Amino acid sequence: MSEKKKGKVTESEEERNLQVSYIFPNGDRYGECCGSTEGVVVRRGMGKHTSASGVTYTGEWHDDKMNGRGTLEHPSGALYEGDFKDNMYHGTGTYSFSDGTKYCGSFSKNRLEGDGEFTDSQGLVWIGGFHNKAAPGLKLKLSM
Repeated sequence: MSEKKKGKVTESEEERNLQVSYIFPNGDRYGECCGSTEGVVVRRGMGKHTSASGVTYTGEWHDDKMNGRGTLEHPSGALYEGDFKDNMYHGTGTYSFSDGTKYCGSFSKNRLEGDGEFTDSQGLVWIGGFHNKAAPGLKLKLSM
């Protein structure tokens, strides 16, 4: 989703908001764009990007990348809500899998990393440290 496209930006040497819906050659769509001094249309600020495959990101953009808080929805029903850095899950967030399971916690470069909670398909909540695909020493969180 980090494609940059040439656009006509001739009114000013400073960046300006363009009130357009930009459609990329591959079918991706993006709402409000910003033109740079080089005449390139980039995504910046709050916006919504929908890919041709149906993946939708709604949230903050900086330097034409998902940066800041946002929501990424997949056609499968999977959903991530949280922090992004350079188009990756990075920081605190919640990933809801299409099978109803859910992870809430820390992410680093698209990986589960650090303290978090995993809710399994039976509704049981497991807490502990997550490291990519491993989660040694998880403990069942008891509801009282």
